[in-house]
Amino acid sequence: MTITATSAQERMTRAKEASRSVGLLDDGAKARALNAIADALDAATADVVAANADDLARGRDSGLSEGLLDRLRLDDARVHALASAVRDVALLPDPVGRVLDERTLANGVSLQKVSVPFGVVGSIYEARPNVTVDIAALALRSGNAVVLRGGTAAQSSNAALVAVMRAALESVGVDPEAIQTVDDFGRDGANALMQARGLVDVLVPRGSAQLIETVVTQSSVPVIETGAGVVHIVLDASAPLEWAEQIVVNAKAQRPSVCNAVETVLVVRDAADRLIPPVAAALESAGVTIHGDEAVRALVAGAAPATDDDWATEHMSLDLSMRVVDDLDEALAHIRRYSTHHTESIVTADEENAERFLAEVDSAVVMANASTRFTDGGEFGFGAEVGISTQKLHARGPMGLPELTSTKWLARGAGQIRA
Repeated sequence: MTITATSAQERMTRAKEASRSVGLLDDGAKARALNAIADALDAATADVVAANADDLARGRDSGLSEGLLDRLRLDDARVHALASAVRDVALLPDPVGRVLDERTLANGVSLQKVSVPFGVVGSIYEARPNVTVDIAALALRSGNAVVLRGGTAAQSSNAALVAVMRAALESVGVDPEAIQTVDDFGRDGANALMQARGLVDVLVPRGSAQLIETVVTQSSVPVIETGAGVVHIVLDASAPLEWAEQIVVNAKAQRPSVCNAVETVLVVRDAADRLIPPVAAALESAGVTIHGDEAVRALVAGAAPATDDDWATEHMSLDLSMRVVDDLDEALAHIRRYSTHHTESIVTADEENAERFLAEVDSAVVMANASTRFTDGGEFGFGAEVGISTQKLHARGPMGLPELTSTKWLARGAGQIRA
């Protein structure tokens, strides 16, 4: 199904109008709509992959990094995984209509605080066509319409995905105007989305630190801020070697282009001689280039010199910064200085140090003895995710269905007036 409109604002107006009917859909109707989308994605896999091939070719020609090309890539398996994720979202409990608080006032008025949809959710993101499906599915399951700006790099992929989803909605009697894209308006579409206060109720950016900063500073629409992932793992003095090797390699090499991949490993000095050579060898066997401080390079012959910029870099590649710190205090100080408050983990056999780390680190997700790759809506049991919020208002960490709802109070009386 094609989208026609004379302006980005007209499309957002259509989304606002559609949000009224979508917000009233019951649990079963929303689940049927999502299952129809999943079936349609499976059926259209070849068309989506062909559209994505156009984006990949343009991306290579324009010099996109391997990390961004990986985020951009859709193959048969990834499209089917998107469809499966949509089915998972359909199975999740309806977040709308939950009674969050209730009481009866002394005058007999009954009060209930209930969850309600936001209305229209907007998202600006780059080179991530999976987000097109994830956010649309989560928005619909939570009774919201959605307006998407997925960036020029993924424009063909996003257009194909939006067309499939809109046609699926229409096939089950749901207003297809509930899914809109402003990609074809380019930068003007993004600017219109950021200034659509009154039409768009909340805006979620996903992408580079520069994109997120632009949206946060230039938008008149309320923004839920997602953050870049300068993610840390601390190898404590008591860290078991097997855990250290497996967790660090998984956190870096399993998928290096994503925001929950580790970027800096801090090794407590008492464990440096024991842990660094085997952990570094395991990383290098996985194709990782280590950027180390002087102490690390004394133990790892192939390590490149780390610069001050490396500690603040989200590599999104098979590059990792490694530093030796005197103790846990110095590790915590390093994290306070360089963290983007996304995810941090400690590997330790010392329960006291683990609990101290969990208590003192100020990030959206803090772990002990686990890979940072678990920071993910799907892994947390949310189905897909809107993003990883690194702010402190309304939502923090992987954002699922409850984070796409607001609240309202319902008051039921019998003629009471205030004295």
